[in-house]
Amino acid sequence: MKVRQRPSIPLSLLSVALSLLAACSSAPKAAKTTPRPAPVTAPAVIAAEPTVAEKGLADRSAEQPVTPPAAQDAQAVPAGLEGGAKKDPAALLEDAFSAYEEAQAALDREDMDGALAKLDEAYGLLLRMALPADSPLLQEKHDLRLLIAQRIQGISASRTTLASSVNGSIPLVENQWVAREVKSFQTVERRAFEESYRRSGQYMDMILAELRKEGLPEQLAWIPLIESAFKPRALSRARALGMWQFIRSTGYRYGLKQDKYIDERMDPLKATRAAIKYMIELHTMFGDWTTAIAAYNCGEAAVQRVIRAQKVDYFDSFWDIFANLPFETARHVPRFIATLLIVGDPAKYGFTLPTPDPPVAFDTVKVDAAVKLATLSQNLGLDAAVLVALNSELRHDSTPNYPYDLRVPAGYGERCLACIVSLPQYIPPDVVTDRHTVRPGDTLGAIARRYRTSVEAIKRLNGLRSNLIRVGQILRVPSRGGVEAPPAGAAAPTTAQPGETVTYVVKNGDNLFQIAKNHRTTVEAIKAANSLASDILFVGQKLTIQVGKTS
Repeated sequence: MKVRQRPSIPLSLLSVALSLLAACSSAPKAAKTTPRPAPVTAPAVIAAEPTVAEKGLADRSAEQPVTPPAAQDAQAVPAGLEGGAKKDPAALLEDAFSAYEEAQAALDREDMDGALAKLDEAYGLLLRMALPADSPLLQEKHDLRLLIAQRIQGISASRTTLASSVNGSIPLVENQWVAREVKSFQTVERRAFEESYRRSGQYMDMILAELRKEGLPEQLAWIPLIESAFKPRALSRARALGMWQFIRSTGYRYGLKQDKYIDERMDPLKATRAAIKYMIELHTMFGDWTTAIAAYNCGEAAVQRVIRAQKVDYFDSFWDIFANLPFETARHVPRFIATLLIVGDPAKYGFTLPTPDPPVAFDTVKVDAAVKLATLSQNLGLDAAVLVALNSELRHDSTPNYPYDLRVPAGYGERCLACIVSLPQYIPPDVVTDRHTVRPGDTLGAIARRYRTSVEAIKRLNGLRSNLIRVGQILRVPSRGGVEAPPAGAAAPTTAQPGETVTYVVKNGDNLFQIAKNHRTTVEAIKAANSLASDILFVGQKLTIQVGKTS
C-alpha cells in the first residue's frame, strides 16, 4: 500500500494542532459506550404522530428524541454527489488528504480563495466517510478535520472581508433525526408547512438578494420557515420576536432599533440584514454552517458550553455535539435540513407545494407625525391590514412622532402625504405593558424578576395596595423595554378636591396612567366613566374624571 507523507504546515500552526490533538486524545470515547442505532429512511407518506403546535409549525415537546451517540458519523450528501457508487472510506480519506495538500499549496501562493475551495472539498469528502466505532481510520479522519478547521479559522481571522469562506452549499445530511422531521412535515405539520411555504413568497426575493450581497448560501433563506413560519410578528415563549426570532439583547447587538413606537425585529428587511451579520459571525466562530445554525437558535454561548464539556476541539461536525444540545436546538438543524430536502424536491417527499404569495409593491413616504394606520387606511380607502403588513415594525400600528419612512401600496404615496396633515395625532401609552396571568406559586417578587421590573411598578400599574395576588388574576406588567418617564408637557396634579367631578382635555404627551395618577384615581375608573375600550387617547379629547375615585 502506498504510504502518504503527511502535509507540511508552518511550525506555529503545527504546535497548535499538536496541543489540540493531545486534548482530543484524552477525551472520553463516547462511541465505544453507545451502540450505533439503525438508520431510518423517510418514506414518501408516513402515518401521523400527535404533536403540540407552536409558531404555526408543530413542536413535539412531549415527544423525546432518539439520542444519538455523540461521536456517530453522519451520512452527508453534498450537492451534486447524491447519485453514483459509494467510495471506499480509505479512498475518500486519501482524496481528502490530496485536497488538503492542494489547499496548503494555495496558501503558500497566498491564494486564499483557492485554499478555501480545496478545504471545503476536503471537508466534504470527510463527511462522506461512514466509519464504525472501531475503525483504524477514525483517528486520521479526526486529525484531518482538526487541521481543516484550523486552516479555515486562520484564513477567516486574516481576512478583512468574507467571500468563499462562507459561501457554497450546506451538506444535506440524511439520517434518522432528519427523517423524523421530514415525517412530521409530511403528516401532522403538513398544512402549516405548506402555509409557511406560501407565505415565504412575500419575502424570499428580498432575503435572497441580501444573502447574495454577502456571498452566503441561498439555503439560509429557509431558516425563517422553521423559526417563525415567515411571520414578521411571530413571538416565541422565550420572547424572541420577528421573522428571524431575535431576543431583545441580540436585536440591540446587531443594530435593530427598539423604542416606544418601533421594534425593528419585526421589520423583515432590517431583521434579515441583522440575521445575516449574526450568521456570518457564527460561521466564523464555529467553522461550519450546521453548527452556526444551531448556535443561531440557542446562542453561541450554549453551543460553546457543550463543545467545552465534550472536549471537542474542532467545530466542523454538528452531529458530534447533537446529543448534548438543548432539545429544541437539537431539533432545529434536522428540521432545517428536512425543509431543504422538501423544497428542493417536493414530489420526492409527497408534496405539491402551493404557489408562493407575490411580494407587495410599495412606495415609501417620509412622515413626521404620529398617526394611527387604521385611521390613515380609512382615509385612503385601504384595508388597515395592508398598511399594518407593510409596516409590521410599528408597535402600536401608528407612525412615531419623529421622521419615519412609511411604506404604502404602490401609487398611494402622494395621497398618503395629503391625508396625514389633516389626521389627529396619536399618543401611545408611555407605559408599554404586557399581561401576565397569575399561576400557582407566583409572587409579585417572582413576577417582577421575570419581567425585569419592580414590585412597586407592578402594584402601581394595577392599583394594588398589598402584595396579595390570586391565581388567575391578570396583571399589567411593564414590558421588558422598561417604563419611560412622562414626556414634557404632561398634565400636572389637579388642585380639585376628592369627590369633585372635572372635565379634562387631553394634551400632547398625556397618557391614562399619568392622568389617573394626577387625579388620584385609577385608569379603570377613567375608562369606565368615559366608555373607553382601550388606553388610546387623542389630543383634544375630553375626559370626565371623578377626583379621588379608586373603585
